[in-house]
Amino acid sequence: MHSRKLLLSVRLVLIFAAVGATISVGAQTESPRSLPAVKSQAEFDALAVTYDANTPYALPHVLFVIDRKDQNRIYYVNTKRYAFHKDFVNGTYLSLERGREFFENNYLKPNRRFILGTIAYQTPLSRWTFEFWEGDLISAEQIKLAADLIRPTFFQAVAYKPNSIRQDEESQTVAGLMRVSQSDIAKEQEYQALNVAKGLGRIHVIPKLDDHVEIGFNEILVLDEVPLQLPPVAGVITSHPSTPLSHINLLAKGWGIPNAYVKNALTLLKQYDGWWVEFDAKRDSYTIKRADQDQLKEYQRRLSQRLDVMKPRFNLVETRLLGLRQQRAASTTAFGGKSANLGELMYARLPGIVVPNGFSIPFYYYDEFLRANKLDDAIYSLLNDQKFVHDPAYRREKLVNLRERIQQAQFDPGLQARILHRVKLEFAGKGLFVRSSSNS
Repeated sequence: MHSRKLLLSVRLVLIFAAVGATISVGAQTESPRSLPAVKSQAEFDALAVTYDANTPYALPHVLFVIDRKDQNRIYYVNTKRYAFHKDFVNGTYLSLERGREFFENNYLKPNRRFILGTIAYQTPLSRWTFEFWEGDLISAEQIKLAADLIRPTFFQAVAYKPNSIRQDEESQTVAGLMRVSQSDIAKEQEYQALNVAKGLGRIHVIPKLDDHVEIGFNEILVLDEVPLQLPPVAGVITSHPSTPLSHINLLAKGWGIPNAYVKNALTLLKQYDGWWVEFDAKRDSYTIKRADQDQLKEYQRRLSQRLDVMKPRFNLVETRLLGLRQQRAASTTAFGGKSANLGELMYARLPGIVVPNGFSIPFYYYDEFLRANKLDDAIYSLLNDQKFVHDPAYRREKLVNLRERIQQAQFDPGLQARILHRVKLEFAGKGLFVRSSSNS
């Protein structure tokens, strides 16, 4: 094992197997993980999260999960505790599928195990609805199954709200299904703040978003409708109303960026295309002002000092090469989620689950490696290079150069010696799998 190979393990965890799950260990909370039925407003409120509380657009909502493998058992999820369906499914050990596998098996494939939806109270209409993610290829049969299971287990009548043309077409074949559309909710509404925030960025009007459109992190996008996915951006404006529960709208809340529906936005904002502006999405209105030189200088200053770069929570104090048995859920910020969850699994001693031993290299050394070789400066220079952001050929060339710099950079000989000593001491004569473990 030489330094070039060891370089690849700076942010990697050395383990024999890859199993991931979130386990709650320690103090117990009184709130339930889920309920098999919601019999009252009080029970709903105990589980619900409310967006835009105390406004005409308040949206209290609760996730639900139907397990088709377990006789179509329905779980009304404590959404205060589990923000996403996969968090509940993994956290309760219904399934340990993660990432792409979980996504494809439960949102795209027809013979899925789980039906994953949300029940919400639509304040403008004073009606209850259930819905699915707009990219979910759910079938008419499964929409009917969800309606049939919700009807006897929820204390109010619940209508179906399709979030895509396909979902709308599928639901039209379901006899007797009450339906509510997003246009019913929006009606003559000309503006809706999907995330109240203020941001600075370059307006990019995109009539049709496809694989050929280049998007920069410093752009405020003006789109016809909410897409299924986006990289982090500076703001989002759409010209058609969408559910506040869409994937992109949830991401925008997490990113802390201004996000709004503006009727006829493509036409109204075309005049700003390419401008640097300040976009302020307020509760009942919005403003767009051309950025002045002082604002742009301040933006560049903050960017150069990396004050506004989105980062996951991290711990750069931990320097030990900890074994998996020494890690718990809180170790995610120093060693990553996969590594920390393996430690939780070992601690839980679950029957029939064996986690082979291993150890992890903390993020501290990854950060040190970048700084020592001035790779962090190179990365931030690229992020602020507009040609890099918008020219695919130029970007590929620069990334090849960056990769070569990483491969040729100096690896800390002290860390190399510690890793090799640990391997020789604990795993002599054994092979090791090298696995990444991220905190984001």
